Amino acid sequence: MQAETTAQAIKGSIHPKKRSRLAYVRNELKRNKHYYILMSPYMIIFFLFTVIPVVFSLGLSFFYFNMLEFPRFVGWQNYSRLFLNDDIFMIALKNTFMFAVITGPVSYIACFVFAWIINELAPKVRAFMTLIFYAPAISGNVFFIWLIVFSGDSYGYLNGFLMKTGFILEPIQWLLDEKYILTIVMIVQLWLSLGTSFLAFIAGLQTIDRTLVEAGAVDGIKNRWQELWFITLPSMRPQLLFGAVMQITASFAVADISIALAGFPSVNYAAHTVVTHLMDFGTIRFEMGYASAIATVLFGLMIGTNMLTQKMLRKIGE
Repeated sequence: MQAETTAQAIKGSIHPKKRSRLAYVRNELKRNKHYYILMSPYMIIFFLFTVIPVVFSLGLSFFYFNMLEFPRFVGWQNYSRLFLNDDIFMIALKNTFMFAVITGPVSYIACFVFAWIINELAPKVRAFMTLIFYAPAISGNVFFIWLIVFSGDSYGYLNGFLMKTGFILEPIQWLLDEKYILTIVMIVQLWLSLGTSFLAFIAGLQTIDRTLVEAGAVDGIKNRWQELWFITLPSMRPQLLFGAVMQITASFAVADISIALAGFPSVNYAAHTVVTHLMDFGTIRFEMGYASAIATVLFGLMIGTNMLTQKMLRKIGE
């Protein structure tokens, strides 16, 4: 009886809190129902085509599934095979980290620097230069131009120039020599990197309140660098965060450029990345459980890098 009374007392003490919380949620939903209705189409699509596939992929990574047989639970076997027995994955992981460490920060800084410079131009010139810088990102497979530049015969632009100037005597197989492949893919990736982040930075610079600059001048800001650090960058934190997410995702998800320039697979897997490894097992070998394990590792890397970047961006202007 005493235990029953205690349980009822505890139950009675919890219920009002739950009731008040549910009442608060109901009131919020009722008060903001128009916003939720407007958001619902996007949220439904996002949930169906992003959240559910990610959760499903995470669960499938613990199964063996070849698209023909019913999935068979194998536990951590896919992950142990990935890190202990798959030498190609380790090469892909190393190449992906090199892409992320080099092209990620360089393209991010380049996007901001070019946006900052272009923002100082006259409106018409600014619009024209924005189109020029953004054009490679919206031109589809324009990176195939680089196949002509790095062609392995004497008709390739780079080989022709180097032979004409006397630097080399015979053509270099740029895209078949593992010494050059990864560097070339990085160069092309950087060339294509002025995309959505660049436009976000331009938009952010346009929305900075000029009264903050005037107030900063009164408070002792003496040059453009101080203005950049204490006013411009803190005012652009949302755009900076968005740009960081986009650049990190792009640097970790390199695949199309590598396949177009270096082939699939590349020579000695010199330009093999985690995404091309995922494509190999997911779309060619149809080992969907193993491919899901690769995708889960890549997802974890992106999430961890984004969290680290957010912490760094919070320190801007301090």
